[in-house]
Amino acid sequence: MIEPIALRMAQHIKSVVPNHPASVAVLKHALAVILNIFFITASTIVIALLTGKVGEVVTIMVAFAFLRQMTGGIHLKTGMGCVVVSTLLFTGLSFINLDYKWTIGATLVSMLLILVFAPAGIEKQTRIPPRYFPLLKVGAFIAVSFNLWIANPFIAISILAQTLSLINVRR
Repeated sequence: MIEPIALRMAQHIKSVVPNHPASVAVLKHALAVILNIFFITASTIVIALLTGKVGEVVTIMVAFAFLRQMTGGIHLKTGMGCVVVSTLLFTGLSFINLDYKWTIGATLVSMLLILVFAPAGIEKQTRIPPRYFPLLKVGAFIAVSFNLWIANPFIAISILAQTLSLINVRR
């Protein structure tokens, strides 16, 4: 569903601005990413409004997205699959409430997973040269370690979910 919408939008942009330097394929890809983020955010927030978990969901989404930029992770084959899985994941995580010990434990496990697996699968997703990937690992490790001080259970569960997505058994 996302790809056809992005294609129609890209074709429309190209028809209105035929001299635009970007090809239809490049525009389609960029628009698909934007639509993906929009649909995930909108659907998750709508559900959170219905469940009364808006603060939790926003915390989870921000922590997940922030860490994902530095560490990467698995990608689903379709944009719509990503929307459905992400929406269900963020909504489901908002109902998990960890106590202090579990919050610290989840954070420590996330830190270990970052040391072992990060960054994962970002080679084709970023313009950052591979020589800087170790810095991404260190940055992610430091960022996650702040939750040892903050001890936010929703950040802990979000970063744990994100770092679990780094594990690729085929690698």
